[in-house]
Amino acid sequence: MMALLIRDIKLGLRAGGGALIGILFYLAVAAVTPFAMGPDLNLLAKIGPAILWTGALLASLLGLERLFQIDREDGSLDLMILNRHTTSLSLVVFTKCVAHWVTTGLPLVIITPLLGLLLNMDGAAIGATVLTLLIGTPAITFIGAVGAAIAVSLPRGGLLVSVVILPFAIPVLIFGVMATFGAVVDGAPFKAPLFLLAALTLFFAVLGPLAAGYALNNAGD
Repeated sequence: MMALLIRDIKLGLRAGGGALIGILFYLAVAAVTPFAMGPDLNLLAKIGPAILWTGALLASLLGLERLFQIDREDGSLDLMILNRHTTSLSLVVFTKCVAHWVTTGLPLVIITPLLGLLLNMDGAAIGATVLTLLIGTPAITFIGAVGAAIAVSLPRGGLLVSVVILPFAIPVLIFGVMATFGAVVDGAPFKAPLFLLAALTLFFAVLGPLAAGYALNNAGD
């Protein structure tokens, strides 16, 4: 698993510029929104966490169709499927999801403080946004693994991946934004949505690789 993790991180950093595309898209969302909202800095600071969460969610969707595509192109996916055991294949999927998040999701979390300053957010809001993104973005990757596994055999499966996983990713977005607002707004809940966000990540960390492994097995058939 460690060898596969290192291999996929190297591929993710150099294959197709997937990580850079996600970062540029995230930057574009945060940079364009202030022009659309106007000069009201207080309003911009208030909705800043929601803007960053939406941008991070959409940026995370961009590279998901490539999660298994490279392995399919070089034939290594067929070797993984030949094992024919969904459990062990699920461990492979889990490792690939971790590598994908390290190369695409973690950079989004790292640049979030800079974008928070661009949106006139204070330190508490920026810290809460970084924390919730750190906890919640892995869930998007694990959910996306199912869509990527379903669409791996399709020639243009990128749109299908987004359509399949977006309804399941909406709760992650909702609880992430709720927890961020709870950290900066008096009387708003913080711990409950944060724990629910962590629970969603743990839930999809188990269910996502299992479902993706089953889908890959069926694709191999």
